[in-house]
Amino acid sequence: MEQITLYTWIGFSAFLVLMLAVGYLSSRKMKTISDFATGGGTLGPYVLGFSFAATYLSAATFLGYPGWSHEWGLSNLWLFLAIIAGGPVGVLMVAKKVRKLNTKQKSLSLPDWLGDFYKSDILRVGTALILLFNIFYIAAQFVAGARIFEYLLGMSYTTGLILIAAIVVVYVFAGGALADIYTDAIQAVLMAITAIVIFISGIVIFWRGSIADTFSGISGNLASQNENLVKVFNPESLHFYSFGAVFGAIAIQWAFASAPHLFNKVLGLKHEKDLGKMIATYVVVASLCVLVLFGGLYSRAALGDSVAAADLALVDYIIWAFPAIFVAFFGVVILAAAMSTTDGIFVSISTVFANDIFLKFLVKRKIVKVSDEKAQRIAFQISRMTVPVIGLLALLIVLRPPEYMGDIMWIGISGIAAGTMGPILQAVYAKRRAPARAAELSMIVGLGSYLFLYFSGIIPSTMSAGAVATFIGIATINIASWVLRPSTAVKPAEEGGS
Repeated sequence: MEQITLYTWIGFSAFLVLMLAVGYLSSRKMKTISDFATGGGTLGPYVLGFSFAATYLSAATFLGYPGWSHEWGLSNLWLFLAIIAGGPVGVLMVAKKVRKLNTKQKSLSLPDWLGDFYKSDILRVGTALILLFNIFYIAAQFVAGARIFEYLLGMSYTTGLILIAAIVVVYVFAGGALADIYTDAIQAVLMAITAIVIFISGIVIFWRGSIADTFSGISGNLASQNENLVKVFNPESLHFYSFGAVFGAIAIQWAFASAPHLFNKVLGLKHEKDLGKMIATYVVVASLCVLVLFGGLYSRAALGDSVAAADLALVDYIIWAFPAIFVAFFGVVILAAAMSTTDGIFVSISTVFANDIFLKFLVKRKIVKVSDEKAQRIAFQISRMTVPVIGLLALLIVLRPPEYMGDIMWIGISGIAAGTMGPILQAVYAKRRAPARAAELSMIVGLGSYLFLYFSGIIPSTMSAGAVATFIGIATINIASWVLRPSTAVKPAEEGGS
């Protein structure tokens, strides 16, 4: 274990130097809030495709999700379908239309985009506040980093938590979206390579003469431990216990594709015609990364139920199956995955306060009276100063490590999807623009439904509760649009939301 710790320190130090160098170079290019939020809308499709994949998947893919595979067996492979089918469909449905509308709106974030489109400050500020749910997402990534520091570097969980939070806060404070996107691309490459190696390792270790016999042997091993581990729907699973729950998981992954920290990357694309290349890059990279789910199954087959914790099941398998140098490399990849998502969310939340609330509401409504030049300077400072505050709040949420980091993460994702998908879909698909009041009602009803369904225990799965509430929000805006009957029929694509 001492050798693993040494290699991990060396690898992490090298990775950190690289990330800080990119952050420093990126900070020299930042002059405005637009640069901080989206990279100035000047980025290419391939780097954004890699970045989108890294941000979409996060450390949960490499710790939390394999932990679910270890706990619940083959039923967790439904998550593979949810991520590879639900996510890309969501991007294809929304991204191109959003990008086209934004050529005229020039919005910097999701609240900005919705507020401009519906001409509603209630929707702008309300959506901005909903995005604070992403603090739970950040907290889950901090857990991943802290677990790696604890398990591979010999730190206490609390010390590791403080260290990963400090690193990410300093990094985002300096580099904004440019640092986020370019380093995410590097991290996506590392994540894909690692996932492929882990997937192949199980085939080699459990080989029985053919691929079919090998996976049959793994399934037999799991069944001997607990027959629920090989069921299509595992009654012990929090998320894949029925067809309805599986559909909810697919639906919420579809909605997640429009999450604010992903939305920002679509707005950062330089040329609309390159969107197809960006999406194709993301799908290929994501498909490779999600192969890591099999690592949780290998862990259960090799180690039984003796792992330190579900979230560390894959780490235990790698320690068991690989030499120390690869274990250290894997630890660095997990830290990279945690950073790749966390920095993007920090940027999106910072943009909310600086652009959506300060510039587009307080300054525009002359609640705060300053010159345009001074307002831009203040907004830029707000975007940076928000970062340490958000980091501290996220850290406090997980001072006590959760049982499953994935569940903490989905509290945030589901709340945001429930409150925003109705207005987003109505904006990009409806022949008539919905009245602002209908969009505002959808936001309130969608979010309220999620809070009631999940926290009352009516639907125990965060993903399923979020999916149901998302559809309630979508239904609400459609019904409210019909009832309120807008006096003018304007096609969104014609007006561009301006």
